[in-house]
This record gives sequence, C-alpha cells and structure tokens, in this order.
Amino acid sequence: MSITRQVRVGSVLIGGNAPIAIQTMSTFSPVDTDYAASQINALHKAGADIVRVAVPDKKAAEALRDLRKLVTVPMVADIHFDYRLALTAMESGIDALRINPGNIGKRENVVKVVTMAKEKHIPIRIGINAGSLPEHILNEYGGHPTAEGMVAGALEHVKILEEEGFYDIVISVKSTDVPMMVKANRMLHEKVKYPLHLGVTEAGTLYRGTIKSSVGIGALLLDGIGDTIRVSLTDDPIKEVKAAKEILSSVGLQQYGPVLISCPTCGRTQVKLIDMAEEVERRIEKFKKPIKVAVMGCAVNGPGEAREADFGIAGGKGTGLVFRKGKVLRSVPEAELIDALMEEIEKYEKEGE
Repeated sequence: MSITRQVRVGSVLIGGNAPIAIQTMSTFSPVDTDYAASQINALHKAGADIVRVAVPDKKAAEALRDLRKLVTVPMVADIHFDYRLALTAMESGIDALRINPGNIGKRENVVKVVTMAKEKHIPIRIGINAGSLPEHILNEYGGHPTAEGMVAGALEHVKILEEEGFYDIVISVKSTDVPMMVKANRMLHEKVKYPLHLGVTEAGTLYRGTIKSSVGIGALLLDGIGDTIRVSLTDDPIKEVKAAKEILSSVGLQQYGPVLISCPTCGRTQVKLIDMAEEVERRIEKFKKPIKVAVMGCAVNGPGEAREADFGIAGGKGTGLVFRKGKVLRSVPEAELIDALMEEIEKYEKEGE
C-alpha cells in the first residue's frame, strides 16, 4: 500500500497514515442557516468527519459565514462554474473546496482561487463524474464514459493546479457503474500520490445504493486504495454515515462501537430470531467500546459458532444462553435473554472507568 500526500481539511487529516475520513452532504442550503446547522451537527454526532454543502449562488456563499459559527465539523463548499463563489466561500470560513479548475472560466480566475486557497491553506477536491465528462474527453475515448476518460479528465484538472504551484489536492472519480468506478480509481492510484475520495455516485435508494457503495468502496479499500469516502444515497444523509461506518468496519479498517453478528434462521431455530437481532442491534447503539455482539438462534451450536464474539446470546426453547468469547456465562428464561445480555455488556463498559 503506497502512502498518499496528506492534506488538512479543518481539523481532519486526509491521506498519509490518517484514518479514512467519512464524508456526507447536507440537504439544506447554507441560506437556511439554522436548519443546515442542526442537520450538520447531527451528522457530525452520527460519525461524519466532514460535511459538504452546495453553494449555488452568492447568497449561499455569504451565508457560510453564519453557518461556520454554528458548527464545528469541517465543511466543504461544492461549487461549479463561478470562481467568485469559491472566493466568497473561502472568505466565509469554509475548510475546503470541491471545484474543477477547468470549469471556472479564464486562467486568471483559476489563479485568483488558487492564490487565496494557498494563503488560507484550503485544499481543493477535483471531482470527476462519469455522467458529466467534457465533450472532448468523450470524443477521445469512444464517445461514451470510460474509466480511462475519467482518469484523463481528472489529470487535466490536476495539471492546471500543479502549473500554479498548488498541491493540496484531493481527487474523486465517481460513476454509478461500479466496475467503471473501481477501475478508474485503481488506474488513478497508479498515476498520482494525491489522496483519493471514493464513492459510487447516484447509487440509488437505501437498499440498492448501500449494496453498490459497499461493493465499489469496499473493493478499493481492501486494495489499500482510498483516503476518504462518501456513500451517496437517495435518503437521509444520516443513513449515508451509518453505511460508511459499516463499510469501514466490514473491511477491518475502523470500528465504531459494537458490531452485531447474527446467524440466519433455520429449522433448528425456536425463537423469534429476527426480532431478537433487531432489538439487540438497536439497544447496543448506546455502547461505545468496539465489541462484537452475537445473536444466535441455536443454543447447541451458537456459542461455538460465534466464538469470536465478545458477548452473545443463543436461543433455545423457553430458555437461552448468555456467553462471552464462546464460554457460557449463564442460562436464563427466553424473555430475559436480551436484558441479561445488556447487563453483561454494561458491566464490561464500566470496567476501567
């Protein structure tokens, strides 16, 4: 795994040996300052390290100044075409820009943005989407979006910034097509040392979008590629943050509190396993330590099959087992099983306090 160049977005480091940063996007305009602040603070509490906000006009860019006073999480201004919005956003205290230097007009406009970004130590994310590649790139690569074209488009924008002596760059090459997105990022990883922002764009609704994002982002993270991620869902951005945390946990990079392990139902199951697993998953959210909690349907095999779990329960007929690291702690009536599990975890949480 090669180490990428490190940039700072407010208080968050991206690249180098820094942890993978989770990003999401506010659904409110900065003009709706109180609503935006409330949502952004909730996203930060849920686990977002960085939050992006759309800045479509001058009012939104100016409103960032008041929004900045109400939130502590680093913010990225998402800007297209008008370089003046980038200047105003930086003056208003934004921590990073998402802007493509080739789309903001004359070279002198790029120079103005870069000059201020240098002075204020504000990094720039170059974002390439397969669905919005410029015509000359599409023509060069067969008339339709390709991984090769996405990489070429990204490198064009990188070159503009490098020619102005600017290197605090993050790059994203996104597509709704998972194989294309994965291929483009693997190619880009071989060509640059800048940190990469991973995501499957326009991934869809909660179920389908989470699966597509998990496959694409997860494949790259397992290759050692990627420094910050955003799961794009047509849903509440809180769910984007939760999905991102699960991806990082599943690939073994970062764990955020407890993780649930549960078996599928089968003919041996004599408890309402699905209901039990859902209740346990909900109730362990309050715990902070990175433990594995198992909910198993069979009291005979459960503790052994979930030996790697820190705590767990296994259902039986009328009674069940509470176990820790594969060793049975006690047998309790089925109705008390989940409460008994919570008691054991609570005792563990208090250890060392």
